[in-house]
Amino acid sequence: MACDLWLVPLVDVLCHSPDNPFAEEIAAYDKALGDAGLPPVPVFGYMPGLSGDVAPVAAFDYDALHLLRRAYLLQVCGLAVTPVDELGGDYEQLLEMFEPTAQQSHLVWHYDHAGAYVPVDFERPLSNDELLEGGGPLGSSHGLLRELETVAPALGIDPANPPATPAPPARPTTLEEPAAPIPYEDSPFARERHVWLGLHAAATRSLGQGSMIVFS
Repeated sequence: MACDLWLVPLVDVLCHSPDNPFAEEIAAYDKALGDAGLPPVPVFGYMPGLSGDVAPVAAFDYDALHLLRRAYLLQVCGLAVTPVDELGGDYEQLLEMFEPTAQQSHLVWHYDHAGAYVPVDFERPLSNDELLEGGGPLGSSHGLLRELETVAPALGIDPANPPATPAPPARPTTLEEPAAPIPYEDSPFARERHVWLGLHAAATRSLGQGSMIVFS
């Protein structure tokens, strides 16, 4: 199944609009952040070059996303990061054996088809009943970027000088359709690297532009 990543600019022309389609979600995120003693989702004044337009930043398939999550769990749990052709039982075992570690990870503990990362720095994903009934745990763009940098060397990526980012999707994809064909690199971690590059682009732009990352 296909997965799109979108950037939602947190600018006043969008967030303060009565037609803001993310108003309910942002209110839920503000509550979760406030309950944790954190500042609300930041809203920035309009600057030239920014608008309220929501745009796709990356696309990949869900299995590849889980392969990257598997690699991260292996890395942080001190196990060898080995390539696999497809997801198997070892990933489920990792999630069960290292559940506390998984639930503290912005990369791993996140709904596949919904939810968001916001440009607010906090240590572990936030969760409450309202979030879990909607988009799932709320992640930090800062935390996501740190975790991507942690797993990068195991995938043969220099986080300080990563390869070029793949082009964003030409059009939105639906949950049920397969991801578009991707010309993967010649690497045993090609699928993990592709997802890493997409998430890294989203996280860096989220922090640089003041945007929220949304899964769809």
